Amino acid sequence: MPIRNRFAELHADITAWRRDLHQNPELQYDLPRTSGIVAEKLRAFGCDEVVTGIGQTGVVGLIHGKRTESGKVIGLRADMDALPILEATGADHASTIPGKMHACGHDGHTAMLLGAAQYLAETRNFDGTVAVVFQPAEEGGAGAEAMIKDGLIEKFDISEIYGLHNSPLLPLGEFAIRPGAFYAAVDSFHINLRGKGGHAARPNNTVDTTLAASAVVMALQSVVSRNTDPQQPLVVSVTSFRTESEAFNVIPEHVVLRGTVRSFDMDVRAQTLERIRSVAELTAASYGAEAELGFDEEPYPVMANHATETAHCVAAARTVAGTCITDAPRTTGGEDFAYMLQACPGAYIQLGIGEGPGLHHPAYDFNDEVIPTGCSYWVSLVEERMPA
Repeated sequence: MPIRNRFAELHADITAWRRDLHQNPELQYDLPRTSGIVAEKLRAFGCDEVVTGIGQTGVVGLIHGKRTESGKVIGLRADMDALPILEATGADHASTIPGKMHACGHDGHTAMLLGAAQYLAETRNFDGTVAVVFQPAEEGGAGAEAMIKDGLIEKFDISEIYGLHNSPLLPLGEFAIRPGAFYAAVDSFHINLRGKGGHAARPNNTVDTTLAASAVVMALQSVVSRNTDPQQPLVVSVTSFRTESEAFNVIPEHVVLRGTVRSFDMDVRAQTLERIRSVAELTAASYGAEAELGFDEEPYPVMANHATETAHCVAAARTVAGTCITDAPRTTGGEDFAYMLQACPGAYIQLGIGEGPGLHHPAYDFNDEVIPTGCSYWVSLVEERMPA
């Protein structure tokens, strides 16, 4: 059967794991409960080795096949962290921690890989070793890079690595992938503007940073429309506008803008960042203010799938679902799995969960109906890449 019968039996259990994780979200590297549960379950499944603390709070479980003569080790990765968002799903299993929620489905990714790990430990119908990799801090912490720097690939001798992400843009159970650049490079920037604060009743005695910052926001919209080759995908978004005062009668002296750049070409990226700097400084100066561009954290690189490994994903997806979209559109979302694909051959696939609120939306929830499909995909990928 394309969907393994065993996952019909395990579906209720895996769903319960997923909903428990959803009710107890943790952020970035601060995952004591989540990583502890993952390690505990892997040991209970009978994994041959369970290693914690890779990339601070990452967990790796090793499962040997009935034979290991191939010498191959395949990595399967799931991310574990949630987002700093106030949940609005109204679900019975909604987050119990205000201001934190699994709004990107990492709870589902973790649960599906745990389900696949249980099956693989039970059957071991492959020749080689599977490394199930549970990663912290995908949401703005570069946890993948931390695990790579901590020796993930070398310690476990991983020869190929694969990732999966749910998508509310695809029909339930449908797979989509593409070779080459798939997810965009991500830069997060801030612009500090300084002027001269004062009483809002006497703006002539101030340098109005609110007005200057508003002009900078509008001027930055020209970077994509007028400074970039229209055939090059690029996003520049200002997402936060903060003043040092919330009083109605104060013109603040200091304003901070924050935003993000998404790009697929390194030359375009460099040109865009320099243009943002120039536009911010010159626009602010025209209002008598000063602007300084800085960056919040290390950028995520472009996530590019390897061609051979993409073909392996397509084959496994077709085994499970019958079809697979092989020319999925590039997405301007970012994904730190890019670091793993820079260190090791591999590929990343999308799995549809059906129409609903988008990723990072407070009303988003993972669709538990897709669990057997995701688990079956992981198992098919292992057994087809390392046939017993």
